[in-house]
Amino acid sequence: AEAAALKQLASDYMHPEVGVKTTDPALFGRNYFNRYSAPETEDERAEILAEAAALKKSAVAYMHPEVGVCSEDATLFGRNYFERASAPDVESMEEAEERAKILAEAAALKQLASDYMHPEVGVKTTDPTLFGRNYFNRYFAPSLDAVENTPESSPEDAESHVLSSFNTLAATVKGANLPSTKNSKLSSLDKNIGTTKKSASTVDLFGLTDEVH
Repeated sequence: AEAAALKQLASDYMHPEVGVKTTDPALFGRNYFNRYSAPETEDERAEILAEAAALKKSAVAYMHPEVGVCSEDATLFGRNYFERASAPDVESMEEAEERAKILAEAAALKQLASDYMHPEVGVKTTDPTLFGRNYFNRYFAPSLDAVENTPESSPEDAESHVLSSFNTLAATVKGANLPSTKNSKLSSLDKNIGTTKKSASTVDLFGLTDEVH
């Protein structure tokens, strides 16, 4: 009997879908979910679905701000926080002027940077009082053709030119009839050199004066 009872309990435990069968009228029970005070399951389901739809709508509105807010309720309105009547001034007149000045300087610097980086664009102006002339096309500019046609001198020609200049200078000095170099000796002691007593600090300027003390 005990084994049969254990077997029945095991079967009831393993097969809850069979249900409980009894013929004893004193035994009864009620379902927890179907009791009189149980909440309405359909209403709760509908509430959960409505909350999920609201969350989905909020997520779409957050991810797509470009869509904007659409509403048909006439009682809904709003105002701009910065443009309300009681809003304080965003900036004073001095700040506005300083801001405009800074923006103008920034625009001028941008224009200068563009002109510097793109010289091929050229200068464009409509002011008739502005004019200029080309350095290379001016009236008294040297002829570029003449400069280009001038033959380039070789290193040998340059060396021969230097030597000829040196020989010319030597011949000029030789024919200048300068005083003898024996009078240019300086003595550490004051004594007669030639016919005049000279000091050790005396400097002779040959060709300019005969004697300089």
